[in-house]
Amino acid sequence: MLALTLTATGCGGGGSASPPGTTRTADTAGTAGTTDTAGASGKTGAASSVADRVEPLASAPVPRLPATVRSADGRQVTVTSADRIVPLTGALNEIVFTLGLGKRVVARDISATFEQARDLPVVTRAHDVSAEGVLSLKPTVVIADTSTGPAEAVAQIRDAGIPLVVVEPAKSLSDVDARIDAVAAALGVPAAGGELKDRTRKRIEAVQRDIPEPAGGGERPRVAFLYLRGSSSVYLLGGRDSGAASLLEAAGAVDAGKESGLTKDFTPITSEALVKAAPDAILVMTKGLESVGGVDGLLEIPGVAQTPAGLDRRVISVDDGTLLSYGPRTDRALKSIVDQLYGAGE
Repeated sequence: MLALTLTATGCGGGGSASPPGTTRTADTAGTAGTTDTAGASGKTGAASSVADRVEPLASAPVPRLPATVRSADGRQVTVTSADRIVPLTGALNEIVFTLGLGKRVVARDISATFEQARDLPVVTRAHDVSAEGVLSLKPTVVIADTSTGPAEAVAQIRDAGIPLVVVEPAKSLSDVDARIDAVAAALGVPAAGGELKDRTRKRIEAVQRDIPEPAGGGERPRVAFLYLRGSSSVYLLGGRDSGAASLLEAAGAVDAGKESGLTKDFTPITSEALVKAAPDAILVMTKGLESVGGVDGLLEIPGVAQTPAGLDRRVISVDDGTLLSYGPRTDRALKSIVDQLYGAGE
């Protein structure tokens, strides 16, 4: 029931960013060009604005096809053309564009809100793909992940003779390389995939070099990830499998939900759960924060105002499309967290 609720409330696809497990990239419906809302609390990092764009590799690669790859659903898939690509999640759109193949993409998931994709037709909403919409665009290859559905729609695309490659969803920083590799191999550009992996890894490492050590050898900050959709009355606290733990740990923090013993991906917010988590800061997605009326509205959710984070109004807000995508822009999400958590620019 929880998984159905999450999907119904508009979680975008791919690796990314929404309540993971069944839903990964959060609902980023709306106009492209959305920016990070850094320093939402006025208590942590200085406000900053980063254009919602991807940065393709300097040279657009030329696919070497046919390429035969093993799909995550166990099938062997042969791709003979990458002229018309349809990625069915926002995070997959991001990878394809960043590999330098954006001009070949003919559709997007609703969560692919970055500027270069904004004019493409939407064929997937909250992991719910429109088979008719996909087929009407005459794709030569479709890329999905294991959460894409319904199964009947996926089967309809495959039965039409379209090569459909399924990749595993990304759940942590350790999945970034494999995910880029899988997409690059399917599209016949493995060398570009290697270049993108190297660039992504170096940028993440550069952000981590600037993370300060706890003052006086003290404890690392505890951060709770809250998934919010006020319009649907969805208020969830991230646990061990929320997808945020890896990013928070990379930022030198402790995932308060995971540390407090929450073993599921998400659990409904209760005062008791928040007291046990005792976060020093709260991490939210930008649109989630907007949906509850900003920081003031967030503090009205039972239990939030009584946490150390609530008492200090210490809220970290990161763009929905990058927070949990675990792809080429993960360094941006990590830097946004680091800057706000440690007060860069104050």
